Amino acid sequence: MSWIVLALIVGGIFLAISIYNRLVAGRNRFKNAFAQIDVQLTRRHDLIPNLVETAKGYMKHERETLEAVITARNMAVAGLKTAAKDPSDPEAMKQLAQAEQGLSGALGRLFALSESYPDLKANQNMMQLSEELTTTENKVAFARQAYNDSVMQYNTLRESFPNNFFAGWFSFQQAELLEIEDEAKREVPQVSF
Repeated sequence: MSWIVLALIVGGIFLAISIYNRLVAGRNRFKNAFAQIDVQLTRRHDLIPNLVETAKGYMKHERETLEAVITARNMAVAGLKTAAKDPSDPEAMKQLAQAEQGLSGALGRLFALSESYPDLKANQNMMQLSEELTTTENKVAFARQAYNDSVMQYNTLRESFPNNFFAGWFSFQQAELLEIEDEAKREVPQVSF
């Protein structure tokens, strides 16, 4: 009889350890997936000043638009830094999503306005930067999807029985998806030069 009780206790301990380790692995997976978003968004943010510098020479009368792009970029960089500190912070993820929406909107206005400048459209540097930005936008979309998949798996693991008890006891917080709420803004900005 004592062997049965001992076996149940040992089995319970191994179950608890297994659940805890799976929760840790899930949390680490979504944090790693966010690190991939961080890499791509940083690349995107680094391309924007070069794009604005190139456009500045041609769009002398469009200073407000260029300044709006730089302001939106700076807000997105700040949002990314905050979210990178703790990708499980829901408020940081919401701020990042809003900042990236603002940046996409400002870039969209810049590209729409650049259509009025044929010399700018023909500029080799502008074409190359636009192509790199489009490629990076696609990579951001893939990284965001991988992150959201990891978050979904982690949250499901965290909320499943009996894992939910351990998640509560050991403070495994729910992770936040990185979502862009406006369907029109979900599309990658179209760049054509």
